[in-house]
This record gives sequence, C-alpha cells and structure tokens, in this order.
Amino acid sequence: MGKFNMTRRTFTKMAAVSAAALGVAGIEGEALAETKGAATQTAGEVKHIRSCCRGCGKMECGVWVTVQDGRVIKSEGDESAFQSAGNHCAKGQASLQAAYHPTRLRYPLRRTGAKGEDPAWERITWDEAYKTTADTIREKQDKYGKETCIFMGGTSRIWAMGPYGSLKSCFGSPNGIQANEICKGPRFYATSLDASNAYSWMEVVGRPHVFVQWGGASELSNYDDSCRTTVDVATRADTHIIVDPRQTNLGKEADIWVNLRPGTDGAVANCWAQVIIENDLIDDMYVRKWMNAPMLVVEEASFEPTECASTQQSKKIKTRLLKESDIKEGGSSGRFMVLNELSGELSYYDTTADNPGWKGEDWQPATEGREAKQPGLDATGQTQGFVLDYTPFPDGLYPALFTESGGHEVTLKDGTKVHVRTVWEHYIDFLQDYTPEKTSKITGVDADVLKKAALAYATRVDPSTGYGNGGIQYMLAPEHACNSVQNQRACDLVAGITGNMDVPGGMRGSTPGWPYFDLAMCIGDSKEIPKYDSSKILGSERFPMIGSDCGPGWADCTSIYDAINTSDPYPVTVGIGQTGDFMNQGNSIYNSEQLCKLDFWCAIDLWHTPTVDMVADIVMPAAHWMELDCIRKSQGSSGAFGATVKAIDPPGEAKNDLEIVVGLYKAAGIPYFDEEKHGAKWLEGEACVDACNEVALAGFRIPKWADFKEEFQKNGWFDSKVEKREDWGIYRRYQIGNGHISGGFPPTPKQRQGWNTTTHKQEIWSTVLESWLVNGVNNGGVTPNMAYSEEKFSDKEVFPLFKEAPHSPVEEPDSYTDDNAFLLTTGRRQGTYFHSEHRQLPWCREQWPVPRLEMNPVDAQRLGLEQGDWVWIESAYEATPYTEAFTHKIREVVDLYYGIEPGVVNAEHQWWYPELEQADHGFKLSGVNCLIDRHAQDRICGSSNLRAYPVRVYKATAENSPFGNPVPCGDDGTPIIHTCDDPRLKDWLPDYDSPRGEE
Repeated sequence: MGKFNMTRRTFTKMAAVSAAALGVAGIEGEALAETKGAATQTAGEVKHIRSCCRGCGKMECGVWVTVQDGRVIKSEGDESAFQSAGNHCAKGQASLQAAYHPTRLRYPLRRTGAKGEDPAWERITWDEAYKTTADTIREKQDKYGKETCIFMGGTSRIWAMGPYGSLKSCFGSPNGIQANEICKGPRFYATSLDASNAYSWMEVVGRPHVFVQWGGASELSNYDDSCRTTVDVATRADTHIIVDPRQTNLGKEADIWVNLRPGTDGAVANCWAQVIIENDLIDDMYVRKWMNAPMLVVEEASFEPTECASTQQSKKIKTRLLKESDIKEGGSSGRFMVLNELSGELSYYDTTADNPGWKGEDWQPATEGREAKQPGLDATGQTQGFVLDYTPFPDGLYPALFTESGGHEVTLKDGTKVHVRTVWEHYIDFLQDYTPEKTSKITGVDADVLKKAALAYATRVDPSTGYGNGGIQYMLAPEHACNSVQNQRACDLVAGITGNMDVPGGMRGSTPGWPYFDLAMCIGDSKEIPKYDSSKILGSERFPMIGSDCGPGWADCTSIYDAINTSDPYPVTVGIGQTGDFMNQGNSIYNSEQLCKLDFWCAIDLWHTPTVDMVADIVMPAAHWMELDCIRKSQGSSGAFGATVKAIDPPGEAKNDLEIVVGLYKAAGIPYFDEEKHGAKWLEGEACVDACNEVALAGFRIPKWADFKEEFQKNGWFDSKVEKREDWGIYRRYQIGNGHISGGFPPTPKQRQGWNTTTHKQEIWSTVLESWLVNGVNNGGVTPNMAYSEEKFSDKEVFPLFKEAPHSPVEEPDSYTDDNAFLLTTGRRQGTYFHSEHRQLPWCREQWPVPRLEMNPVDAQRLGLEQGDWVWIESAYEATPYTEAFTHKIREVVDLYYGIEPGVVNAEHQWWYPELEQADHGFKLSGVNCLIDRHAQDRICGSSNLRAYPVRVYKATAENSPFGNPVPCGDDGTPIIHTCDDPRLKDWLPDYDSPRGEE
C-alpha cells in the first residue's frame, strides 16, 4: 500500500488514533463523501450555505450550514476545505445551540444597578447606546487625556478586532488589554525580532516528514491547523514527536515523547540546537547566507557598542557586531563585516545600499528551483508549491563560520586592535550549557530521549528535496512560564539552522492577503482616521520593549489594571470590551476588582458574562458567526481563504461587530469610510458589511463581495498557492524580496532580499534585544518594578537564554516541600470548550460538566483521593516590595491520569458558571487564573505566568466547603451544574421562536 494510505504504523494503532480523537477528528472520508452544491433555494425551503465555522474562533474550518424553513438545522464539514479536511468538530456543531440560545444578548442595555452586584438592566436604543458611550469617553478624555480610555479584546474572530486597532484609532488611546499578550503574541514578537512577524506559524497542511507538536494538543484545538488535519499529518509522518509535560490524546501514538518539567521548554529547544550542531546536521548554506551566523562580534569588553544605520526594526540599534564604520572613517554603519573564508580578508553584507546585498553582489529575485514533492499532498486537494534553489554567494566570497583560535584580529578606525569571533562561535559556546546531560538535569527528560528527538527532527528523511523535514508546531505552553519570547526564539532558531524556514511543511508565516485584507476589518478605510499616540502606552515603565519603536504592539495587561487602581502614571477611567474578558491573563480576582472601579464600561458581546454583568454600564449585543458575512483568510500558514456567510438573521437587534464599530465612529464624529469611494463616511446594515468586505477584496480578481460569495458557494475555498502564485506559491521568499513582509501583508514598495531585521538575516544574535535590554538604550539594562527580579539583563540574552519560571521548584524549592504541594500546569485542550466559551451549550456541558484536575494515580493514592473527588487547589504568595501577600483557592474534580508525572497536576482554565444567577457567575469558584501571581511576568513582553507555579491540593469535604457541599455553589448555596442529567441543561435548549432580524 502506498505511503499516503498507510504509514509504517499498524492498522490497529491507526484505529486507536481515530478513537482517541473521535470527537474532533471525525471518520476519514465521511465528510468528503457528500457534496452539497451551491447555496441556492431548493424544494422544501432548504438551503445549504457554504461558510467558515468560528465555533472556536481560531481554526478556519470550512462548513456547510443547512437552513430549513429559515432555521439552522445542522452544520457539517465542507469537502472543499483542504485546510480542515472536511472536519467539523463538536464545538462547531454546537454552534447551532449558541445561535438559538435563550440567554443570548438581544438588545442594547443600560445598567440600573450598582457595579459588582446583581445588575439590573433597561432596554435602550442603539442610538442611545452609541451616544452614551462616545459622549462619556470624550468627557473623561477631556478631563484626563486620551490615554484614560482602555480597550479589551479577546479571540481574533476577524470581525471583532476593534480593540486591536479601529477602536484605539477612534478614541486615540494606545491602551488595550489584548489576549495576544499571552496567546500567539509572544510567538509573533519573537519571530519579528529574529526574522519576520508571525513566522511562528507552521505549514502543517504541507505534510512534514517529521511532525513536532510542542506544548499543545492541536488534534483537539489550535490557532491554525488542527483537529482532523493534525491527526492526518501525525499518522502519516515518518516520525511524530510531542514535547509536553502531559501525554496528549494523540501523543500516546507518537514515536517520541519529550516529557519535560512544565516551564522548561526553552532549555529543550536549546538542547536540540546543541545536538544538531554537534552532529553536523545544519543547513550550511542557510546558516551562512540567511542567518547572521558569520557576522563578527568584537570580543574586548572595553569596546562600546556602536550605532547601526536606521533599520525597519528600530532607530536605536547599538551593537557589538563589527561594522565598516567601526574600522574605517566614513565607513557605513549598515555594512556588517564577515571574514571571507576564501581569502582570509574582511568582507561585508550591506543593508543600506540601494540594492542591499553582499559585497560584489547585484541582487535579483531568484528564479531557479523545482516543484515541491510533499508526499500525499495532491490527494488533499492542495497544490505543490515551487521551491527556489539557494542562490550562490558572489564569486570569491564564502563567509566563514569559524575564526582562528583566539579570534581574528582587526584594527579599529582609532588604531585600537581588537579580536573578533563569529556569531556562530558565540552561539556554540552559549549552547554548551544545554548539552543533553545538562538539560536532563533542568527538564527531567532523559538525556538519550533529548538526543533522539533532536536527531530525528534534524536528520533529513529525503535529502533530495533540498530542504528540512518540517517546522515546529509550537503552541501556547512555551508562552506561559515567564520566558515567553526567549522560548519562542529558541524554537525559531532550531527551525532556522535545519533549513526549515519558509519551506514545504516549515515555518511560513501568516497567509498573505491583498493590501487591506485584514485592515478593512480592524482599522477602517478613511484617510481621516486619526493615528493614536503610542508614547504613553501603559507598561513601558516596567517593560521598555513595550514602549519602544520595535515593541510588540500591546499595552501590558497588569500595568493597565494597576493604573486603574493607583492612577499611576495617569488615571484610567473608561473603556470598551469587544469579545474579551478579565480571566485570560493576570490575576482574575484583582482584574475584576479594578474594572469595577471604572467610571464607565461598554461591553460588546453575545452573552451575560462575568465581565458584562460585573462591569458594563452599556451592553451592545453582537451577532453570532451564523448570522453575519465576513471575508476570512487563514491566520496561519494553510494558505486557505474563504468567508463566513450569513445563514440566518441575528436575534432581536443584535448586529455584526463591524457595524457596531462603525456606529461608534459615527457617534464620535470620526469618518470610518472614504466618502468619495463609498458615498458616505458611515454606512449601516448590509451596506456597511459589504463595504468592509469589498475594501478587503481590493486587488483580488473578484473585487465585489456579492460576486466573491457566489464564487465561494459554487467552487469552495480558495488556495493562496494558486491565487497568489507569485508569493504564497513560492518557498524561500526571502530570496525574491518578500521575506521582510510582516505578518502576511503584501510587499512594501521596495523589495529587497532577506528578513525583516537589522542585519537582513535571521538573527541568532538579536541586535534589538542587545540594544534595548543588554545595552539598555532606555534604562541602563534594568527592568524596574518586577515582582521577582531587578537583575540586569545578561549578555547572553542576545541568544535565547533559558530562565526558570519565578515560582518554579528551582527558584522556590521550599514551596514544594509540603506533602500536598504540586507543580501546576494549565490550559490543556479538550473537545467541547474553547477558553471561556460554550459552558452554557447543552451538547458541550453534558459531555464535560465540570472542570478537571489531572493527577497521577500514585499521588492520588498517597492523598486518599479517588476519580471524581472535588479538591481544593490553593496558592499563596508572600508580600514583596511590589505586591501584597495573596492567598486563594478554587475547586476542580480529580481526573486520574498516568500521562502526567507524579508531583505535577494539570488544571483546566477559564471556567465560569453561566447557570449561577449572580453578577460574577462564580468565576472565583474554579477559575485557575485566580491563583496566579499577577506580577510574575516575562521580562521582555510582560506576558503572565500562567503555568509552572506551586499549589497545594487537598480533598474538598463537607467540613471544609461552603454550605457543607464539596460541589461549588453560588452565593445563595445553589450548586453548579455538575452532572450530565441536570435538568437546568434543558433550560438552555434552542429557542427558535424569539424574533430575529428586528429593525
């Protein structure tokens, strides 16, 4: 049997994989068997509408929505959706229950009760809601400044991105509490420092020979390729590796399990790099030509870092990398010096030339190459891309990776003699702290397993391809233990040195669109839209990178909440939330207490969430994905793009988020549309949504939204390898001038070779981190006001230095001596929920009624715990100079599982209880982020310490539980829904009779 149809694994093992992922993977071929045809009216008032599911908000799964007599009766996978392989998971199918849920928000509301208490509401008009919001914000801004307004954004359903862009522009404030600070953002930022923004995305659909799942269970849920796609890729890969402290559902079928201690991801990645280099498994041409490996570092400590020419990354780069300006009067600070291995003389790469390149090079976009040959790809409905051959160095030049012993001597322009060594030599020295033996002591993983995994990843299965085995699907876990950016950089460099950047199955970045494909949804289309001032962004006092011209693009969440509490550095008094909540980062209890102090809050949402009912003064009801139109391209590397297409009207007066944002612009007097182009500065209803989508389609071969929908309904999902053959259809785009494009957006007017960095190379030695943190452009190299550290940044942090989580067993060994003490990890994926979503959907809740704490049976026996016991999970922190003493405890149910090490427990996140009729909906009862130290944060980007910290676990009993009930209860003693037969689940069954589409 051919490779596509059967791997070397037995049929029995394949059956086990299918069973393990049944709820999310489907049965291979089932969704592909039936083609529905276009969304046309048929006999019996039945319509089949091709759309894009947003039941999880992340993966762009193609679906068919069936509408009978005006009601949605089912949704199922779309056979044309190669990125999701016709799959439609449990969360997506439960979307029907969300669309018709009886507790949906239907009308604009105004609070009439006190904040933090059970709210009372009165119905108001949309005009009143818009005017109250805009007028109140302007009043406070006139008094305190524009920065007094904040915005909160959650998951990136593309039509609800106002807090990330358009709302900031409308009201002129840079301050957003954005979920991307702890979710994808550190990954994007790490790759923007090293190569180009969002090159953390891996082309999983490209069928890599070696599939690495790192820190997540993408067979259940993920931010790009997941579910059925992941299962198919894993089972067909020559080698499947998981790196995770928990054995994931699909992980039990993996060839190698790197079972690391939570929070030690960066050490494992650096270990892989060390093994790969030691075993000479690097992609030599990529390392020499497209990384800054051969560039020279001045060794003498007396050498003061010197300025570079202004770059795309930052205007304040100072570096120890040797430049022509260091050795020659009048020399260029943009010419980075290398040692020519052929002549023994210095040469350079010139970043500032009209046509940047190596000395003697007249760069032209590469043209020679070959078609990719990824096994089994054609059978998935995808197109093989074109892989460019590496272009050679100019004649007579071959940059050295090594210098003579002691370094190469050069004379500076002032006559001083210094020694230089290559970045590569320094990187090798740095990696000596991460040999398998040393890393084993850090991570708890056997040294032989570490070495085996690294060799399997880097040893090319098919050397004839000319590229590596595939990228690394690194997910959320490495972002959550306070070493976020450096952990991601470590993974990024492993992919780089093995030749897996922008290759089939490798790290490709975000699917490209046309000039305004995303911007139309989150920024607007008018030259009159003002730019907000980022100079006063909250968090830059603690984290200088946030306030830099090369920052990550968000304000720090904890700094915002602290500013609400203290008015330092200025008062924060008003805000707007759109899809977000206070439970996803920072300490949930502290966050909620501060939000309740605001003078005004507007919430745009589908539900009465804790944020809505505790905090909001004005509520604006939003439409569900089945109720709206919106263009959509893959945020990841699948190359797919299509649309979410309206199947039914929204309930009551709920609106598409796009229309809500435009309404706020109108109330604030800020044009959203170009009047000359669109006929008005503000549009409403379908005209507004159509205009946004047509702005997005500008430049595409089908520029009209109605025509695009018709084509999409007839022929299905578009493949960017076909539609953008000159860009997405080509691999190694850094050789054609597109490698420096940020985040999937189109080329800048001037194309050039290389990456979007100071040196134009993928940077092993980060010039930005060197300048802003090690050299301390802003603050002398110290990050002040950190809860656990005021140490200076080490010189080693130009490389991806591993640092322990602040409350890890290494940093706080005394916190783990108690018999009930455990190292906590969180955030595992399962098939029914997406973060805080779906707890009120009967199909989901009856399958998974309560939050579970995974614990090894050895630990459970020692503590006298059994499967299904409720336990207390407790954290406690002593007071520091920056934060008060803190203790809190929550309850979850013990779930015995041998797939987690003794001494480690795994809690579920984002739990709240919609059934509790109180303003906070019981988020304190089981919300794991109520336990965290809010000031334990990544020193570079501020992301929260959501995993790898100590807790005590003990049995919940009638004697130690409120109301004498181990089951969590509301303030009045009402127990939560905790069994699948709770009659309250029936109260949430679909309400088909409520009015929809009211004017």
